[in-house]
Amino acid sequence: MIPNKAILAVAAVAATLMTAPVAGQEAAEVLREALYAGTSGAGGQLLEAGVTAGDPEAQLAAGMLRFVHSFELFGQAMYRHGLTAPDAGPMMGGPLLSLPIPVNDNPEPLDYDGVRVILEDFVAGLDAAHDLLLASSEGLGDTVVVIDPLQFRIDIDGDGVGSDYETIANIFQVTPMEPVVPEPQPQPEPEPTGGEDKLGNAAPTVAEEQPAGEDTSIGFDRADAIWLAGYSQILAAQADYLLAHDFSSFVDTVFHRLFPKAGFPMQDYAEGGMLMMDPQTDTAIADVVAAIHTLNWPVIDKERLAGVLERASRVTALSRQNWDAILAETDDNRELLPSPTQTALAPDGAITQDMVDAWRATLDTVDAILAGELLLPHWRFRQ
Repeated sequence: MIPNKAILAVAAVAATLMTAPVAGQEAAEVLREALYAGTSGAGGQLLEAGVTAGDPEAQLAAGMLRFVHSFELFGQAMYRHGLTAPDAGPMMGGPLLSLPIPVNDNPEPLDYDGVRVILEDFVAGLDAAHDLLLASSEGLGDTVVVIDPLQFRIDIDGDGVGSDYETIANIFQVTPMEPVVPEPQPQPEPEPTGGEDKLGNAAPTVAEEQPAGEDTSIGFDRADAIWLAGYSQILAAQADYLLAHDFSSFVDTVFHRLFPKAGFPMQDYAEGGMLMMDPQTDTAIADVVAAIHTLNWPVIDKERLAGVLERASRVTALSRQNWDAILAETDDNRELLPSPTQTALAPDGAITQDMVDAWRATLDTVDAILAGELLLPHWRFRQ
C-alpha cells in the first residue's frame, strides 16, 4: 500500500504539471498552430496558465490570438446574419464592393440592439488584446516569434474549422511580395544543425530554408506588440464612437442593404416601382437619401464618447513607444517595421531617420489637435 504522504506528493506534482505556465517555446508553437489552423479561441485557452503566471511570451501569444479572435467573432456575426455587399442596381454598376464573407443562404434575424451587442463584444475583445500585448512588452526583451500572416486562418463561417478558403491570403486575395535581395556576402560554412533562435525554437538548416520569393513570414517582437496594441485602440475608438450615439434610425433605414434577409424594417422595400432608371437603382438612391436624413445621432453615452478622445491620445503615445522600441533593437530578424539600420522586407519599405523624425513631428501635431490647441483648417478655405 502506498503511504498517504506519497499519494499527496504525487498529486501535488501532477497538479503543478497540469497548471504550469506554457514556456516561451511552447507559447510560440501554440500561437503558430492556432493562427494557422483557425483556432484562435482554443489557442488562447491553452495559454491562460502562462498569462496568469505573468509569462511575457504567453502574454504576447495570447494577446495576438485575442486580437485575431475578436476579428473572427466579428466576421462570424457578419456571416451569421447574412452580410452582403450593398447593391446599387444595374445603372450604378451593381454591388459597390466585394466582401471577404461567404454567402449565407439562411441568415439569422438581426436588429439595432443586436448590432450594438456585436460592436460591444468587438470592443471588449480589442481591449483585452491591448492589455495582454502591453503586459507582454514589459518583459519580452529580445524575444522574436516568426509567423507568416498569409497562413492565418479565420473561421468566418463558425464551423470550428479554418479551411483553405479562410486563409488571410485567400480572403483578401493577397499575393506574396517580391523579397528584397541583399548583395551577396561571403558566408562561413553552415553548421550541420540549425541551433536555436531567441525562443529556443530549432533554427532551420540551409536545406530547410524556404526558397527565395516564398518566405512571407515576419519576426513579431516587442515593438510589434506595442504597435498592435495601438492599432486595437484605433479600431475600438471607431466602434465606441458609434456606441456613444443612438444610430437606430440609420440602422432601420439602410441596414437591409447590408443584411438583406435579416429582417430589418425596409427589407420588403428593397425593390419598388421605377421612377427614373430601374427598380433596383431607384430604390438604392432612395435609401441613400433617406440615410442622409438620419445622420443626426443623439449622444446617449457621454463617458464612452469622451473615451474615444482618450483612445486617440493613447494611440499617439503607443506610437512613440513603438518607435522607441524599434530604434533600440540590435537584431535584424524579418522586421515588420524596420529601423533605419535594419533590413526592409518590401522593396520600397526602407525607413530613414528623416522619416522617423517626420512621424514624431506628426504625432506632436496630432496631440495638439486632440488637445484642442490646434484647429484643422477647412480644405476649401485654406490659404
